[in-house]
Order: sequence, then structure tokens, then C-alpha cells
Amino acid sequence: MAKSGNYRVQLRRRREGKTDYQSRKALVISRKPRLVTRASLKNITVQISIAKPHGDEVLVAASSRELAKTYGWKVPTGNISSAYLTGYICGLKAKAAGVKEAVLDIGLVAPTKGAKVFAALSGVVDAGVNVPHSEEKIVKDRIKGEHIAKYAKILGVGSEEYNAKFSKYLANGVAPEKLPEYFSRVKSEITAAFKGSKPATGEAPLEKAAKPAKEKAPKAEKEKAPREKTSKKGGKKA
Repeated sequence: MAKSGNYRVQLRRRREGKTDYQSRKALVISRKPRLVTRASLKNITVQISIAKPHGDEVLVAASSRELAKTYGWKVPTGNISSAYLTGYICGLKAKAAGVKEAVLDIGLVAPTKGAKVFAALSGVVDAGVNVPHSEEKIVKDRIKGEHIAKYAKILGVGSEEYNAKFSKYLANGVAPEKLPEYFSRVKSEITAAFKGSKPATGEAPLEKAAKPAKEKAPKAEKEKAPREKTSKKGGKKA
């Protein structure tokens, strides 16, 4: 309950933990595209959008579902490796669409070192999009899945705990201790898929110069023979 007349109820989306309006205001004022990264337990979504008076316009987007369906990623799509590859796909799309820079928008997520948000950021940067960031927040070893491979070896290949922990990996034919090699192979396939695409310049096409109209020669006027006047009765006048 409010005990003072100065009490003000926060906006609905701020109460629901969805929007930090102070941070969003600074991002909108920058007038630069925003790299919006949102992650759940099972999926990651990466978008590059720009604020307009009528609302946000999404320039390019990628999802970890696309990573599995299009590029055959057989590993669970909620981990850090999946976040990096999803960001990498979004970055390649942005580069092809002529988007050269963006600013990171993590919403209300705590900026924890090595988090999936920064793994996706690393993928976008490696694709060629300039996003200001601190290298301290990115852990390269975790991006490749080396921590998972190390943990699988500690459990012991073929042990009961190993089979229980990595049942989804084994069901899809991926050995967790070889995840870094599998990660590198899928990344190479994604790069090859975008290699033939031509990046858009984003510039307006040049207008062709109008050809000067050809001057038409004046038509020669034909000399008209004087017409003989006739009377109403049909006879010719002298």
C-alpha cells in the first residue's frame, strides 16, 4: 500500500519484468539497430530490429529451431553452443541485408559472464556485424562445448550416469565428448550455405539518365489546291 502522495505505480511491462524503459530509451535515442537476444531453457531467438514511430521493425531474425530444421543440428537447442550458432546465422543474414552495426539489447537479463546472451553476441560479431562489447563476458571454451565434452569424459563413456545425462545426444547419434568437433563441422556448413549469397549494399539504386527526346523534323505542308465554290443548286460559280 502507498503511504505517501509521491508514490507512483510502475508501468505494467516494468511490473511484469519485461521492459526496462530507462535502458530502452537510451537504445532508441541512439538510432541504431538493436541486437535483441532472448533465451529460454529450450530455445534461443536472436533479432536485429530498429525502433520506428509505429513500433519496432525486425530487419533480420534467427531461431535455434531454424538451426535444427535447416542445418541438422542434433544437439539440444537450449545450450550455449546453440546460442552462438543462432547468433552466427542472424549475423550472416544481417550482413547479407546490409546491416553493418548494432547495439546489444539484453532486456532485463543479468549480464552474467559466459551467459547464452553473450554467446549469441559472439556469433553475430564473428559473422561480421560490429556490436560494441567487452571480451570479458565471452568464454570461448564454453561456446565450442568443451566444458560438455570434458564433463562427459569425467563421467566415463558408456557408464550409467553418462547414458542418463546425455540420452538426447546419444539418441541423435552425437557423442557428447566429441561436441567441439561436431560444432565446428556444423559452423562450416552454415558458412558454406551463406557463401554464395550477395550482400545487399542498402543504397538506393542509381536513376538512369533520361535519354534526350529526338527532335522530329517538321512535316512539309502540302499545298492545298483552291476548292471551287459551288452554288446551292449544284452549279459552278463563274
